[in-house]
Amino acid sequence: MEKKSFGKLISENVVVVTLILLCILFGIGNHVFLSFKNILNLLSQMCINALLATGLVYVIILGGIDISVGGTGALAGVFSAFVGLLMPNANSIMMLIMQVAVAVLAGVVIGGIIGYLIAYLNVVPMICTLAMLNITRGLAYVVTGGQPVYGLANPYAFLGATRLLKTEGMPNGIIPVITIFTVIVVFLMHILLSKTVFGRHVYAVGSNRNVAHLSGINVKKTILLGHVICSVMACLAGVASASKIQNGQPGAMDAYEMYAIASAVLGGTSLVGGSGSVARAMFGVAVIAVIKNGMDLMQISSYWQKVVIGVIILLAVVLDMWQQKSKD
Repeated sequence: MEKKSFGKLISENVVVVTLILLCILFGIGNHVFLSFKNILNLLSQMCINALLATGLVYVIILGGIDISVGGTGALAGVFSAFVGLLMPNANSIMMLIMQVAVAVLAGVVIGGIIGYLIAYLNVVPMICTLAMLNITRGLAYVVTGGQPVYGLANPYAFLGATRLLKTEGMPNGIIPVITIFTVIVVFLMHILLSKTVFGRHVYAVGSNRNVAHLSGINVKKTILLGHVICSVMACLAGVASASKIQNGQPGAMDAYEMYAIASAVLGGTSLVGGSGSVARAMFGVAVIAVIKNGMDLMQISSYWQKVVIGVIILLAVVLDMWQQKSKD
């Protein structure tokens, strides 16, 4: 009985165990990995994927998928860079407010279109978001002419590249602003999903749409709002990414949707819908970040890194299917 309970505990926390083992492995392989400086870099590197994965948790729990988040984020980053060019004298706070406003506006529009097509016109989520991925990525190249939007004032980089608490040993600062921003946003999204009526509606719709409808839940509206949230989070990730490199790149965040989906599933979000957690998805984000960071430090080829990430995605799907069968 005790062995069974221990096995169940391990199976329910595979991602945590995996994260610990990876940290030990890379810590042994390269002493720099567990250094304070690298841990800070690791936390900063996690942020973009954390924002994307948080939005995808909502959509996947609803029983859907959104593979457009990379293109959506890139387009929002380009738009925020154009607006930033019109604000050469803005301070860091004003620039941050502008970036968030652009992200929310773009996310509401793009997510609203996706959500309406899926919820009200019954378009297959995979096809709808694949089309939107091409549309947003294409628009990003069209409006920029295929060139990065550069020449932005220094305050534009506040969100993505600035660090707070400067010391003699670390003159550039200790805590990245993007990390603080991400923690706040992810925490709010966690509370929305786990502690509100809307969050309960998301789980109910993902578990069984017919039962949710009979219970008085507006299923179509819930799906629409779920996709709006996902796109807003993608756009926040996009402007943060643009801020980090201080220019708008139309090709930014290419294939990031795969990392985000893998992170969500690794964190226990079921691909069949009805279960998942923003908090647990962050463990999946950490696993992906640790693998990429560790392999970079060990100078493993970027080509092999793609192979490893692909294997992880496949294993995440297999693990999800195995867990679903064990419940039946």
